[in-house]
Amino acid sequence: MKNQDRYKTSHLSEAQYEPGSGNRVLKNLLGIKRKREMDQAESEALERITDLLFKTYAKNQRFKEAAIKNMHKTWLKDIYAWAGEYRNVNISKDDFPFAASKQVPQLMNKFDKEILVKHTPCNFKTLKRVIQALAIVHTELVLIHPFREGNGRITRVLATLMATQAGLPLLDFSAIRGKKKEEYFRAVQAGMDKDYKPMEAVFDLIISKTLKDQDR
Repeated sequence: MKNQDRYKTSHLSEAQYEPGSGNRVLKNLLGIKRKREMDQAESEALERITDLLFKTYAKNQRFKEAAIKNMHKTWLKDIYAWAGEYRNVNISKDDFPFAASKQVPQLMNKFDKEILVKHTPCNFKTLKRVIQALAIVHTELVLIHPFREGNGRITRVLATLMATQAGLPLLDFSAIRGKKKEEYFRAVQAGMDKDYKPMEAVFDLIISKTLKDQDR
């Protein structure tokens, strides 16, 4: 990730790095300086709250913008002061820019009223419709990238919660590792033109692998 607005937002905690981290670890409440240690801390925190999230959000839940912010805060509140808050810095990945920070609140409001309202609860009768819902919600949320950190994981958590609403097991995202990850990024980019077919193919693969592994 690149902070493209560092000179205008350098006073914000989310734009600062932990002293002694070599600009590799964001300023945090734990004083962690090593990236590997931070990765582990974030992963362990997510594992600890996963069961809570599944108990919090029912199978007939119509997900809203507030729920996504709550998921993020519940996960990272002990690590980052800005957990659950929309970012105020511009970020990109591999020179692909996500939504401008100033547009995030408006985009998330639109995401709530135009996307989440149509595709959750994800208790549709056909697998094809479930995959379509997962693809659209996932793509649009990734493109917004509302938080300073943890967007990919929160988006996967939401997809998994939606999948359980459809009666599917916990999704196995390992299907998009390696070369498949390149296809995933292309699917995200296709979403810029509202073309969700590539992401539907990605979720078709994820669900197929999940069900196959369950039957073993």
